[in-house]
Amino acid sequence: MCVCSCVTFDAELVESIIRKMKCGKAAGLDGITAEHLKYCHAILPCVLSKLFNIMLANSHVPPGFGESYTVPLLKNNCSIYSKTLTVDDFRGVSISPVLSEVFEHCILDRYSHFLLLAITSSDLSDILVVPMLSQMCG
Repeated sequence: MCVCSCVTFDAELVESIIRKMKCGKAAGLDGITAEHLKYCHAILPCVLSKLFNIMLANSHVPPGFGESYTVPLLKNNCSIYSKTLTVDDFRGVSISPVLSEVFEHCILDRYSHFLLLAITSSDLSDILVVPMLSQMCG
């Protein structure tokens, strides 16, 4: 297994990601908001970085990180007074756990240099993500 310092998560990275998170967003199914992380004890980024590194070392993400709920929101160009509303007048917004968002941003920060995006010529929306860590660590 490769454990390069460039692909592990440290407390400074986690802290900077938490600091950049927007306040006032809805809580995930776990009830935790960005405000909880921003105003908690200073040891939390250290604990989360250890947790994220253990998850990375064991190739395991807790099932709760993938759980979310979808909220229907009225599209900007629609008015509730203009006509009868249909399903097409709404868009869905998924609310994910805030800890999974921190983990996702940690991965994007550390692994973006190692990901290769290959766009197929037949369908531009079909993007293949290939990790390039073996070249770095092997």
